[in-house]
Amino acid sequence: MAITTSPDTRWLHMVAATAFLAASVPQAALNAQGLEGPDTVNKIIGSDVGQEETNTAVEAGKVATAIERTRENIGTVRKTSKLDKVDIVFLTDAARTEGGLPPAIETKVEQHQDDIAELREEIEANALLFNAIDSRRVQTEDVLAVEFDDPGKVVIYAAAKPPS
Repeated sequence: MAITTSPDTRWLHMVAATAFLAASVPQAALNAQGLEGPDTVNKIIGSDVGQEETNTAVEAGKVATAIERTRENIGTVRKTSKLDKVDIVFLTDAARTEGGLPPAIETKVEQHQDDIAELREEIEANALLFNAIDSRRVQTEDVLAVEFDDPGKVVIYAAAKPPS
């Protein structure tokens, strides 16, 4: 005599298995690593993140040159996965709350606006760079340019004020 299961019994087994899986999902979410902790961010970045406050008059030449080289630097941002140092230069007088960019820098930004938009997208897609700027509360729309001066080091110019 063969033992067979009715379609109703198979349906009951599927419901039980689904209920078991649904009950285990909240536990899986608790085990996930959050991005809020400083240790987690430091592990993602894996680099020393420094910051400097200055105004555009002091850094105008460097910022203008970095903006002009944005097209070249987009590819470097895309390929970057490890850096020794990330420096964020806050151009405090160029922050939106301070009236925005001075005319000379604003002209450069307008000339290279498509490249700068693409650079910002690449920064958002790069976990290392995005988490570095996010750790200093810099929004990607405030990033004006990046400069890869030395191997293993990047300078990010932002029209923003540092977090207080």
